[in-house]
Amino acid sequence: MLLCVDSDAASREATAETLEDAGFTVAEAATIAAARDRVGDDLDALVADQSLPDGTGLELAREIRETVPDTPCFLFTDVSIEEIDTAAFGDIVVEYVPKDAPEARAELLDLVEHAVAFQSQTAYPLPENEEARLAALERYAVEPDALGESFDRLTEIATELFGVDAAAVGLIDAHEQRFLACHGISLEPMDREDTVCTYAILDDDVTVIEDVRADPRFEENEGLQATNIRFYASASLRTPEGDAIGTFCIYDDEPRAFSTREQELLELLGAEAMDQLTLRRDRRETEAADE
Repeated sequence: MLLCVDSDAASREATAETLEDAGFTVAEAATIAAARDRVGDDLDALVADQSLPDGTGLELAREIRETVPDTPCFLFTDVSIEEIDTAAFGDIVVEYVPKDAPEARAELLDLVEHAVAFQSQTAYPLPENEEARLAALERYAVEPDALGESFDRLTEIATELFGVDAAAVGLIDAHEQRFLACHGISLEPMDREDTVCTYAILDDDVTVIEDVRADPRFEENEGLQATNIRFYASASLRTPEGDAIGTFCIYDDEPRAFSTREQELLELLGAEAMDQLTLRRDRRETEAADE
C-alpha cells in the first residue's frame, strides 16, 4: 500500500489516480493525524506534501520511519527545496519532486516504482538506516582510488598480524561491494547479495564467522566457494555519525577461532581506514568551499 498525504484534495486525488493506474493500492489522507491511522506493516511508500495543516511532510516521514524503518518517502510539493529545513531532520532522507516540474507525476511514479521494486526484490537484509547510509557513502566514495596505497599497507599489515591469507577494504553501495584495496586476494566488484560484508554492516561489533561454509546464509554462495574463503572477520567502516559504509575484512582458507584481542586489533585497523577516508572527505569539502 502507498500512502498519499496532501491537504489539497484535487492534487491528492490526481496523485493517487496516477499511482493507482500503475497498479498500486493507495490510501489517502489530508493531515498527519489522519495518516497515522493508515500506517501499518503493509506500507510500501509515503508520498506527502511538505505543507500540511498539522505539520510537515518531513515530520511525517520521520514518524513513519520510526514505525516502519526503511519506508521509501517522497516529498511531492510546491514548497521549494530552499524553504525546507532539511538539516533539522538529521539522517531522514527523502526524494524531492516539485509539483510544478514538467511531467511531475510521471517522474514521481518512476521513483516510486523503482523504490518499491528495490525493497521487494532485495535478497539480503538492509540496515535500518539504509537510505541515510547510502547518502553518507556519497560523501566518502569520491576518488576512492587515491587512498589505494595507504589501504594497501593496512591490508598487508593485517595479513601478517593475524596470520591469514588475505585482507581487503571495501565500500558497500546500493547494489554491490567494490574494493579499495586487497592483499593476498584479487576481488572484483561483487553483487551485494553475494558478500558476507552485507551482513557484517548490520553488526555494531566485529563480525566473526569461524567457518563460512557452516553458516546457512553462505553454504550455497558460489562466489565464496570459488575464492575458497572459510574464515571471515571484519570491522565496519563507520562514519562519525554511525553509518556503516563498508568493511575492513580478513579471510583465510581454513576455519579458525578469533580471540577478543584480535577482534580489538581488527577494529583498530578499521578505525584507521575510516579516519583516512574522513580526512580526505574533509579536505575535499574544505577545498570545494574555498573555491
